[in-house]
Amino acid sequence: MSSQDHNDSSLSAPEIPPRTLTLIRRVWKAYVLPHKTRVLIAVFFMLIVAVTSASQPLVLSFAIRELMVQQNADMRLTVAGVIIAIGLTKAAATYVQAMIMSRLGQKMVADLQTGLFHKLVHSDLGRLQQTHSGSFVSNFLYDANLIAASISSGITGIAIHGVTVIGFIATMFYIDWKLAIIGTVVIPFVAHFARKLSKTMRKATTGGMNETDNLSKLVLETLKGARTIKTFQQEDVEVARAATTVNNRLDHLMSGLRARIAAAPLTEAVTIFGLAGVLVYASIQQLDPGDLTGFITAMFLSYQPLKVLSNLSVVVSEGATAATRIFGVMDVEPKITDSTDAKPLNLEKGAIHLEEVVFHYTDDIAALDGLDLDVPAGKTVALVGPSGAGKSTVFNLIPRFYDVTSGHVAIDGQDVRGVTLASLRKVISIVTQEPFLFDDSVRANIAYGRPGATQAEIEAAARGAAAADFISALPGGYDAPVGEQGVKLSGGQRQRIAIARAMLANAPILLLDEATSALDNESERQVQIALKRLMEGRTTLVIAHRLSTIIDVDCIYVLDRGRVVEKGAHDELLAQGGLYARLYRTQFNAKSKEAGEADEARPLPVAGE
Repeated sequence: MSSQDHNDSSLSAPEIPPRTLTLIRRVWKAYVLPHKTRVLIAVFFMLIVAVTSASQPLVLSFAIRELMVQQNADMRLTVAGVIIAIGLTKAAATYVQAMIMSRLGQKMVADLQTGLFHKLVHSDLGRLQQTHSGSFVSNFLYDANLIAASISSGITGIAIHGVTVIGFIATMFYIDWKLAIIGTVVIPFVAHFARKLSKTMRKATTGGMNETDNLSKLVLETLKGARTIKTFQQEDVEVARAATTVNNRLDHLMSGLRARIAAAPLTEAVTIFGLAGVLVYASIQQLDPGDLTGFITAMFLSYQPLKVLSNLSVVVSEGATAATRIFGVMDVEPKITDSTDAKPLNLEKGAIHLEEVVFHYTDDIAALDGLDLDVPAGKTVALVGPSGAGKSTVFNLIPRFYDVTSGHVAIDGQDVRGVTLASLRKVISIVTQEPFLFDDSVRANIAYGRPGATQAEIEAAARGAAAADFISALPGGYDAPVGEQGVKLSGGQRQRIAIARAMLANAPILLLDEATSALDNESERQVQIALKRLMEGRTTLVIAHRLSTIIDVDCIYVLDRGRVVEKGAHDELLAQGGLYARLYRTQFNAKSKEAGEADEARPLPVAGE
């Protein structure tokens, strides 16, 4: 299976490695056999194309003999009718098989892309975060098409061109077996050169695919990092990176192109010796002009399908490379799955308990090291600590985005690993610092967790999130598009849309990665009001960045290096004079300094004011 390109030349059977054969069988079983009826119909019409093509030299030989040599006037209409019938039959069969195979190829692409997307959305979060998104884009837009093209090319190549070549050679032997031997003796030489060209093309194909992957990564990084690129004035550097990748890709493509272009003249240069031998022998034997014309026609017409057949090894190799990449993604089974005896979560009050939790992102670094944590039902608990203390890791473990290395995470006494993922995640809402909005309408983003929500319910959630006023002011209101990642909205507006989404989902457990740390004062005030409404009656776990926002929570856990080092209310922790007190003083002093600098920057009052 492969798709490099076309004009190679060889008759010998393509050399296909065992792994490639395994991939061919897998693709054939998964994506071709479900359409076997359609394939068989296409193959039937391909055989008609092959037979009509192979019959043309015989018809030509017969026509020359009857009309030119023997001047048989009675055969004129017969010969013309046969030629027209064969031509029309071949044209119709060619159209039908091409349409069927085109439809099959596009259906294969659709099936591959759908299967790949299904695998991606069900993959573990850790795997998705560790794989560059450009690789996934390359899989979707490039590799799937290569696999489909290689399968359709393989079927067509074998059914049409294989039978056609056999038919032409049979015609040659039928006319004169000695001439046929002379005419086909050059084929092993053609095969030898073609095999060498195929190796060059396979290498170029693999290199080109890798550089295409790199180019996809670079384009996505540039789009996502446009602000950073412009801030540090690195536009020329990025252009140079892109040019290097594009030129590397071009080098590989040109290497394959040179081999491909060389195939046709090389084939003709070798086969001309066969033609010369045929003409010399025919003149010695005084071969009938009609037979000689038919023989030479069959000989010349056989070269083009020979080129296509010889190129199948390249096509197969390219498709196999693409299949290896795609199946490399599809064969990775998620680790976070329902256990065989998983039961739906029996939510009673929504209490969260972590006991002796150890978690490793990598084998040698513990993100959490024996952590104990309790979030009583209906209470609000905050996590505080320096960067890397493990706060976000706790958030990832509760909805099972990751599984603990050891220890237990439980909700209402039920280990989250023993309940179904669907029932677990249904009771949890998450609002992050940078909420993700889909490139869709405001309405669709609010209703994302409840697609069947009514307009009244959506508007009620928006009012609760203090978002109704600004939504009404948008052109289109609830139908207004938010743009890619919500770019058409301000940071505070995006936060309130995310809060409205969580309100509409109405999950009893709320994980809140403090959503006000990057907002201006007015936006923060509005979002805080919305958050207080959202938190009412819910079990809430908050990652606190601004300690001033968690003074009134029920309990504060102070984390450092994956462990709980302090626990208590705000005043208690300040009185202890430990890590929390130091963090609070640092933020307080920084805020006081900013306020002082702002006061100094104010203009002095004018006399008389």
